Amino acid sequence: MKYYSTNKRVPFASLKRAVIKGLAGDKGLYMPENIGLLNDFVIGDMKDMTFQEIACTVAQALFGDDIDGGTLEKIVNDTLSFDTPVVPIHDNIYSLELFHGPTLAFKDVGARFMARLLGYFIDKEGAKDINVLVATSGDTGSAVANGFLGVDGINVYVLYPKGKVSPIQECQFTTLGQNITALEIDGTFDDCQALVKSAFMDPEMNGHSKFTSANSINIARFLPQSFYYFYAYAQLDKLGKTDKLVISVPSGNFGNLTAGLIANWMGLPVKRFIAANNRNDVFLDYLNTGIYTPRPSVATIANAMDVGDPSNFARIIDLFSIYPNPYKAIKKKIAGCTYTDEEIAKTMQYVYKQYGYILDPHGACGYQGLIDHKPAENETGLFLETAHPAKFKGTVDEILGIDLEIPVKLQAFMKGEKQSIELGKDFEGFKRYLLEQ
Repeated sequence: MKYYSTNKRVPFASLKRAVIKGLAGDKGLYMPENIGLLNDFVIGDMKDMTFQEIACTVAQALFGDDIDGGTLEKIVNDTLSFDTPVVPIHDNIYSLELFHGPTLAFKDVGARFMARLLGYFIDKEGAKDINVLVATSGDTGSAVANGFLGVDGINVYVLYPKGKVSPIQECQFTTLGQNITALEIDGTFDDCQALVKSAFMDPEMNGHSKFTSANSINIARFLPQSFYYFYAYAQLDKLGKTDKLVISVPSGNFGNLTAGLIANWMGLPVKRFIAANNRNDVFLDYLNTGIYTPRPSVATIANAMDVGDPSNFARIIDLFSIYPNPYKAIKKKIAGCTYTDEEIAKTMQYVYKQYGYILDPHGACGYQGLIDHKPAENETGLFLETAHPAKFKGTVDEILGIDLEIPVKLQAFMKGEKQSIELGKDFEGFKRYLLEQ
């Protein structure tokens, strides 16, 4: 399998090069030349398969040309030591709980897969001394830091906006030490992401060290997130609830939604998607106007979605470029919505009072997206609950008037000592720091 840049101004790359480089030389994002298809019979059989078995089937279609079956199966099984259950909420509305991994967030799947795939290239093909740069608005940093913790030959630098992630999120990547370094940037997530992209394009830095990204920019981080869309479908299939499936995805950098679209391209029957945003509504503006206008992000209580220039917008445009009118095709397949902090809080309160289900602020956007784009009577609505509510305990407790119990996994992180390095948002200072390492 070869991988091309969404900007289409550089040669095709191998999987190894695409994973290690992260971002293409023309600043585009890598995409697979061909998206493997799964027929109706294979997808129908998934209801009798485990999560690991389903993921192996999907991974074989995505990566089977580049990795032998036994190795790929081991990478998948090592990645998925946890479940992602579908939970009924009410009527035809279901939650896909993606917070049962090591850091209690959906990004555990992609981060762990990428860490193991990169480890495979280091062991087999001699890649070494790789520096992973990752910008985070909350959950990416913890998932990547824990996924790569202790991996020989890889150093991870987590860039996060000072004062703009929850305390529990912060402690998940600032207390680890070893090969994990937390960089506290005096700016926004978009500033962090800009620093990472600039580092990839800087000749001096790339002559000094090998840099790659573990954001959803990286092909190995976002593609594996398609696994749980198939697994969710299989669980709903057991219930006879797969006809006319509508999926609402809390969206920030749009890697998760793009992975869902990839699953759909592979053959997964999804009628339409809903991109559920907080106040950072760049994508909804695009749906309304046909014009993409990135702008500085705004801080919200759904902080992991505080993104004003989502990288994966380029991949969405690329996927739909096969249509005569890509904009029209996108509008037909993806609806959009946006919610203020006050609206998010009201949703959390309503769902807790009516159904006893505790939403985190991001999942609340996903749920409300389904309600506002009501699935018809014969449709099934699924929203992604992307992080455990306890990761936002202060916000959740205040909104719901409860004292949410902190899971043991999170308590362990909270006992560690914060280790972070404060930097400004200027590229020269960031570059100087990395070149000195």
